[in-house]
Formats: sequence, C-alpha cells, structure tokens
Amino acid sequence: MRHRPQEGWTSQLNNASRVAEKAYVTVVADFRMRDIAAGGHGAPLVPAFHAAMFRDARAHRVVANLGGIANITDLPPQGAVRGFDTGPANVLLDTWHARHRGGAYDANGAFAASGTVEASVLDAMLREPYFAERPPKSTGRDLFNDAWLDRLAGAFKGRAQDMQATLAELTAQTLANAIREHCADAQELYLCGGGARNGDLVRRIEEALPGVRVGSTDAIGVASDQVEALAFAWLAREAVAGRPGNVPEVTGAHGPRVLGAIYPRGA
Repeated sequence: MRHRPQEGWTSQLNNASRVAEKAYVTVVADFRMRDIAAGGHGAPLVPAFHAAMFRDARAHRVVANLGGIANITDLPPQGAVRGFDTGPANVLLDTWHARHRGGAYDANGAFAASGTVEASVLDAMLREPYFAERPPKSTGRDLFNDAWLDRLAGAFKGRAQDMQATLAELTAQTLANAIREHCADAQELYLCGGGARNGDLVRRIEEALPGVRVGSTDAIGVASDQVEALAFAWLAREAVAGRPGNVPEVTGAHGPRVLGAIYPRGA
C-alpha cells in the first residue's frame, strides 16, 4: 500500500492471522520489514529465488519482472547477484489505457502499437531523478502514479494511442538503460510478469537491446506468470527453515536476514 524504506517502514495489504485461522494452513507474511529494519529497501526480494532457479554457469543472464513496477536481477556466471527496481513497467500503461479505452490493460500492447512515440514527452519522463540513482534502490506507486503521469503528460494534446506508445517506450528504455549500465556483457534477458505477455512491449525491449537474446522464463522452465508467486512460496520455505531470504547486495541490508513472520495454522 505504501513503501517508504528511507523512513524505515512499509505497509503491505494482508491479514495473515485470519488466513491461517480460516484456511488451516501455516502462513508466512510481511517479508519486507526485517530487511528494512536491517537498513535495506525490503525490495526487490525475488533475486534470491531468481538466482536459485535461473543462474547458469556459462551464460550471463538477466531476469526482468514486468509487473506494475519493473525490477531486474543480474545473474553473471560468477560474482555477486545484484538487482533493483528500474522504474514503471505496467502501472502507467494500465492507468492510461483504462482512462482512454477502458479495461484493465492493453492486451498484447495493441493500443500502444497503433501509436507513435512523442519524443519530447519521453525525454521529459526520462529526466525523472529516480532513473539516475545508483542501486540499491526500489520504487513503487508512491512515485509512479496518476499524479506523476498527469504532471508529465498533462499538457499533451496528441492522440491517446501516442501517449500509450510513449509510456511503453519509457518502460523499454529505462529497462534497457539499466541493463546496459549495470549488467555489462549480459547475453540473455528473460522476462516474467504480466508485461512478458505484451508483444509490443517485448518488441520494444528487443529493439533497445540489440545483441541480447530476449525471451520469457517459459523458455527456461518456469511459466512467466507464475514466477512471482513461486518466489514468495520459496521465501516462505526459507523462513520456515530458518534460512536467509534476502540478498544484501540487492536490498542494501547490513547482512543476510531470515525474512517473514510465521503464523501457525489454526487448530
């Protein structure tokens, strides 16, 4: 609901006690606060799972989760796992599409594909200070929201599909810029989350990263729309086993921490 790691807190929507009581299952929840208490951002948390599932001994891979916000995990064959939020993925695309076309999202990016990028608006959006910050860093709807969109696009008088194309290009460019700057020599990029099903967005990412093989995590054994759910199930398993679930190099925490509060199942 709100994510303010710089102030030492985050607010996630759940009632784990009620789920444990009503569903008769042990529930693990509230993964982020322990990492924040240890000086981290509490996000992104999926890189540990990405490393366990997708790291390859021969190829330099990057995994990008395209949910509301985009985050990447850098998986070189040797060396530290790194990752951070790159900026908006679908959050602004969905907002603009809902305003002008209705519906929850732009299916396969068809509305964006029918438009033309407005270069001046894109340039103004790319000047957002978050994009130039050094990782570790995380972001969310506290920044990239209706107010941010209205501030940057409020004076736009062109066709609605042109702004949709511009927002898609913003996602592609900020993701590609982050990979070029922080994941040097990456050979393969695997996409997951809802954005992996957006053909127009995937095409833009491919064009922004020539020389990098782009595909979905389906190609390496995990359905792209299941990665996030599997990641948090994996984090829950690690918590129950008493094993750390964060990657300090990713979140900025002072060290490895067991994440999550455990709520035993109801009687």
